[in-house]
Amino acid sequence: DGDITGPSIPKAFNIHEPAYQEDELIVPAISKNGIKIISSNMLLEHEDDPIIWRGTLIANLLTQFYKDVKWGKLDVLLIDMPPGTGDVSLTTFQSFPMDGVIMVTTPQDLVSMIVKKSLNMVEMMNIPVLGLVENMSYVLCPNCNEKIYIYGQQNDNLFKHKYGYDRLEQIPFDSELTSYVDKGNIEDYNGNYLDSVADMIRSMEDLKNEYRYN
Repeated sequence: DGDITGPSIPKAFNIHEPAYQEDELIVPAISKNGIKIISSNMLLEHEDDPIIWRGTLIANLLTQFYKDVKWGKLDVLLIDMPPGTGDVSLTTFQSFPMDGVIMVTTPQDLVSMIVKKSLNMVEMMNIPVLGLVENMSYVLCPNCNEKIYIYGQQNDNLFKHKYGYDRLEQIPFDSELTSYVDKGNIEDYNGNYLDSVADMIRSMEDLKNEYRYN
């Protein structure tokens, strides 16, 4: 969980136990489906305690999460980052080996301006952009299944012209998804909005393994 001052990953996965050290390393929590997780919220006495830190301390903790956590063997390491181009993004892009970035946007022009700033930052750091996921894209009518684009609709060509990258998936407003997250049961959610993104990451890992062993 790279959002040091606004951590949300533990709540989504129903993790409330504090992290602890073993062999001078931080031991991550393990979700019920075997996902290893570390977050700043797991270092607090109370979950709603604020983290009021300056940028240097935030960057140091993020580096600790990468270097000083007992990860063991991983298939993929995902870092959920806050929006914008602040210390977390800069530290991540400069300090960690990355295969690529998946950017999340929403249809509003105000958000797209901020996302473009982040895309420009990624490009300046010479890190591949794998594509964009559009969140809050539409509302699905419960009676007729019509997609209602309350922020307006852009086809794939217009989207790519706007951002310079493909739109990998669209996620609608989904009250069921919100409920699963709020209850800490995100792993039980049966949605398929990000299947193609997961397949892409899986294929990248397969290619890396094939190259490694050939």
